[in-house]
Amino acid sequence: MISRRRIPAKVLLLASLPPAGLTALWALVVYLLFALAGLDVLRIPFLPLSTIGIAVSFYVGFKNNASYDRFWEGRKIWGGVVNTSRSWGTAITSYILPHESSPEAHKMRETFIYRHLAWTNALRLQLRRRSRFEDGPSWTTKRRLDSHRAHMRNDWDTEMAPFLSEQELREHSARGNPATHILKRQGVELAKLLKTGQLDLFHQIALMGLITELYTLQGKAERIKNTPLPRQYAEYSRVLVRVFVMLAPFGLLDVFADNIEAANGAIEQLVYLVPFLASAALIGWTFIFMEAVGDASEDPFERSMNDVPMNALSRTIERDMRAMLDEPEDGLPPKEESIDGILY
Repeated sequence: MISRRRIPAKVLLLASLPPAGLTALWALVVYLLFALAGLDVLRIPFLPLSTIGIAVSFYVGFKNNASYDRFWEGRKIWGGVVNTSRSWGTAITSYILPHESSPEAHKMRETFIYRHLAWTNALRLQLRRRSRFEDGPSWTTKRRLDSHRAHMRNDWDTEMAPFLSEQELREHSARGNPATHILKRQGVELAKLLKTGQLDLFHQIALMGLITELYTLQGKAERIKNTPLPRQYAEYSRVLVRVFVMLAPFGLLDVFADNIEAANGAIEQLVYLVPFLASAALIGWTFIFMEAVGDASEDPFERSMNDVPMNALSRTIERDMRAMLDEPEDGLPPKEESIDGILY
């Protein structure tokens, strides 16, 4: 997630150069064929083309709204994870031997809270797995991910080891959906506490209700991860934008044709090349950028600079819950900081 109010100029420039440059290059070919080769057949009326542009704009706008809804739902899901995690930490420290301060009681509460932290990280890492619907990253995205790799916190064993015993880590890592089995283990351990009288039935039911809520949140996140934006919206939008951008220079010939034809010689004709290329590049940049905005928000759990900052949110949960165990502030992990204005 971009954490700055303004997108850095460097990011905008790197993202803008390819679409604007390619559009200008194509427009240059069209202009030279018309002005120097005399292919008047390339000139098409601008009015019907502008009507097509309006239709494409509506279509792209609909796609962008749907993509943003997916991102915002993902962010609300993780907001629910944060809130339910705090409720879990409060319930664990309040319900499990609340009046005992022995090392054994503290260790018992710590085990439940640390196992929950393992769940939040397992869910984060599972959602970060490359989607089967995801295209290969662009060279700018690949370059950013390579430069930020040391801060991405994507290694499974490194992220999970602090919160689980070696045996639990091996057991859960061997599962296809580790997060699901971590929550199952929480329920099994609560049942054991109920059986031994260390937890009463009322509190066990309350804690199981929180586990149910966590399962619900996990399922909602998995639904977004595993269900792409309907391809008729995503792909047709991409195709329509590219077709319109390809046709735009032909329509601009209708605007500039009289001046080009009235020019005396090739040198004067080239005078109109600059505004022609600028107009074509601006149209292409605008439409391609509009379409790219929807693409960037379509899958909110990848590693895009526009995605839900799951690293930062899981770190917030960890700090809050470990503080509930009365761990000293200087022993808590630091807050997740943005890298080059991007919060992961």
